[in-house]
Amino acid sequence: MISIVDYGAGNLQSVRNAFLKLGADTTVVSSPDQLKGTDALILPGVGAFGDAMEALNSRGFPEAIREFVKSGRPFLGICLGMQLLLDSSEESPGVEGLHILKGTVRRFPANMGLKVPHIGFNSITRQNEASLFDGLGEHPYYYFVHSYYCSFEDASQCAARAEYGLSFDASAQWNNVFATQFHPEKSGVVGLRTLQNFLRVVEKQ
Repeated sequence: MISIVDYGAGNLQSVRNAFLKLGADTTVVSSPDQLKGTDALILPGVGAFGDAMEALNSRGFPEAIREFVKSGRPFLGICLGMQLLLDSSEESPGVEGLHILKGTVRRFPANMGLKVPHIGFNSITRQNEASLFDGLGEHPYYYFVHSYYCSFEDASQCAARAEYGLSFDASAQWNNVFATQFHPEKSGVVGLRTLQNFLRVVEKQ
């Protein structure tokens, strides 16, 4: 069973539809008690870091998510769901993230001469032979919508980088943890192949 965390800050239906196209059914969970029997967990997200952490905390999810990750079962964070895995964000000073990946979420500088938020298709550069991008070449294109970007402390956790005025960490792959700043569910055939690569990890469990 693949579960998607519903904490009021995620684009759930488009994620569910993408997995359905791949022949994989998902279930939406709104409390930690519903994680029993879950083979893989997905944390989507749109909106502000602080609001999202408040919503997760109010539902008792942070510790449950950390325990799920420790169990070794596959985990996927999408967009804000990736940022929440880090320690903190400049968007919400003083708010602690999930502390699953070491690093900070930073705001794109206003002096780059580029529009913020970063919206649209952008190529990525695969790092560390990340299996999430198997069969997609070195520079596939994905759909991004974000004003803040992830900066990892450990480069070995980075699965891909992207350029938008500066180079930033666009995806993570660390043990059983996978995450994307971009939206694979909105990235056409390439995005579906990425989710299919994640499903292959799930099937091996």
